[in-house]
Amino acid sequence: MPTTSYAVLAKARSKYGRFLTERDYSNILACQSVAEVLVYLKSHTHFASVLSEVNERDVHRGHLEQLLRQYLFNEFDTLCRYDSSMSAGFSSYIIEKTEIEQIIRFLVLLNSNSTEKFIFQFPAFLAKHTQLDINKLANADNYDEFLTALKNTDYYDILVIYRPDKKGRLPVSDIENKLYARLYKNITNLIDKKTKGSERRELIALFQTINDYTIFSRILRLKKYYHTSPEAIRSDIMPEYCSLNSRVIDKMCRAETPEEVFKIMQSTSRGRTMGKLGYTNADDIIPRVQYRMAKKNIHLSNNPSVVMISFMFLSEIERMNVISLIEGIRYQLDPNIIKSMIIH
Repeated sequence: MPTTSYAVLAKARSKYGRFLTERDYSNILACQSVAEVLVYLKSHTHFASVLSEVNERDVHRGHLEQLLRQYLFNEFDTLCRYDSSMSAGFSSYIIEKTEIEQIIRFLVLLNSNSTEKFIFQFPAFLAKHTQLDINKLANADNYDEFLTALKNTDYYDILVIYRPDKKGRLPVSDIENKLYARLYKNITNLIDKKTKGSERRELIALFQTINDYTIFSRILRLKKYYHTSPEAIRSDIMPEYCSLNSRVIDKMCRAETPEEVFKIMQSTSRGRTMGKLGYTNADDIIPRVQYRMAKKNIHLSNNPSVVMISFMFLSEIERMNVISLIEGIRYQLDPNIIKSMIIH
């Protein structure tokens, strides 16, 4: 194995070793206010540098999320410098995933006539790396202006086929599905072209498992909240990037109730692990699956690219944990409820 590969493995595991511990989570849960949480994070954790300028008594969730996102991006960017074989592709994956999140957020705001809020929560670090025209997006008031803002991006050909309905509403779920299908296609192509052997097998298993549960979660959500027909559900999932049997997917699409969807998924080799995840709701399953696989990979894999992407997943989950802790304490939720939201 090249020296650079050893460096990636060592650096990623070293960074992971600085993550919040069980003791940290317990100490934070014992805090009585957001100010106490921030003092603890500044004094005892690896978030100290990024939170040094945050005012403990006037912290804003949007600003905090931006700071944490930028910190994680910088951490991953630093890690990528130790290995060039997959780092450019993974950096592109992170940027594309963040761009899609921002596009979807804009469309949700557009559906609620609240696009003026978009710029205030846009992750500032992305401005240097994105193909999105931030200024045009921030000033877009309707879908046509939104399309104009994305005219010169890779997303335009997907977005241009959609139009608002008679009530001015956009099919955000359909658009989201098509954008994420593109993301999965790109990362799958990258894995096919750049990897082989155990590295390819581990990466494919990681992303296929995530998409298996994404399909399950989407079917469950469409059936539970929107009572969507089996045919419409089939058109709203990405079976080409998963390992679930087509017959299993079809059975879930045709299931009469959400409970039946659960039973069908639990009958698969993937689904049999759900009982060990400790999830609180269906939307909570995907990050817990990511955590379970990434934690295993970061300790046991000898492939730098697998360890790198696992570090990214674990970093994102830790960011979510910090936000959940702060918001839970801000609104004085029961500590047991907050604890159930933490993936650790």
